[in-house]
Amino acid sequence: MNLPSSASAEQRIRKNVIGVPIDVISWNRCQRLLTGWAAARESRYVCICNVHSVVTANNDVAFKKIITDSDLATSDGFPIAWTLRRKGFAGQERINGPDLMWRLCADAQALSIPIGLFGSSAATLQMLVKSLLLAYPQLQISYSVSPPFRALTVNEDIAVCDAINSSGVGLLFVSLGCPKQEHWIAAHRGRISAVMVGVGAAFDYHAGSISRAPEWMRSNGFEWLFRLAVEPRRLWRRYLATNSLFLWRSVIDFFKGGFRVS
Repeated sequence: MNLPSSASAEQRIRKNVIGVPIDVISWNRCQRLLTGWAAARESRYVCICNVHSVVTANNDVAFKKIITDSDLATSDGFPIAWTLRRKGFAGQERINGPDLMWRLCADAQALSIPIGLFGSSAATLQMLVKSLLLAYPQLQISYSVSPPFRALTVNEDIAVCDAINSSGVGLLFVSLGCPKQEHWIAAHRGRISAVMVGVGAAFDYHAGSISRAPEWMRSNGFEWLFRLAVEPRRLWRRYLATNSLFLWRSVIDFFKGGFRVS
């Protein structure tokens, strides 16, 4: 895989999804853009946006600003990609956290870009590292830390930044859950010399600690149903509330002329 020198110079296209700006971008362009930044060790952050993210952003001004100010906000979740398609971008793909992380690890191995892992539990990280190295034996995992669940002290945070920067990491995958991980990566742009990607449950999926929906469910927009079946107590309220709000705001957007009717 060759790095395009003009990756960052290509025009950025964004479109509002219930008022939240999401990037219109292909898988290929997304990977080229992120690996280009990572090879140059640019300090950037990427938000992977699903229904929960955009609904939360509608109710939280600070969180909406984080997505708006991001270097890239991708269409995770079938409803987000579908909305962009109905707004005139027929080829928009679903660019989700687990698949993006997996593809970027393949790119990182090919391009000798060191990666880092920040988040989840120590046990999950240990399984994740084994899984990644089994798939990508030449992948350089230069940093791997499970932070405490409490907020870091100022000195601890400085130490984390110093450790990540000195490790040479170009891609830092962050799994702290939404919206905590987005707040963290946004706060560390300019302090960490790496592309920070908030990947949500990707660590658990790739470590094998949580089962992922079959491909046919993911490609047809039913991954949420599989997740609900696996974790009903944790997710039913969230899905009921966020899916209903997303549908309602999409209807409002439709009547305001935000969708193409043909």
